[in-house]
Amino acid sequence: MRMLTYVKAIREALEFHELIKVKCIDFKEKEQKKKIAEEIEKLTDCELVGMIGHILTFFRQHPDPEKRKIVLPDIKA
Repeated sequence: MRMLTYVKAIREALEFHELIKVKCIDFKEKEQKKKIAEEIEKLTDCELVGMIGHILTFFRQHPDPEKRKIVLPDIKA
């Protein structure tokens, strides 16, 4: 139940901000944080873009181009 509350809050934050930081207070081990990050990625359709200390940074581009706040550069292969 507690995880569902966090997932809902993360989804809402990503919808509005696109780039968010999540602080891992209860999880100190790197492997624990990786597992939590993977679960958040799956449940919220976002990407982990950084992990420094106890802070996880996630990104999900807004589906509406007019509401996007972060502009990604075009990458040509």
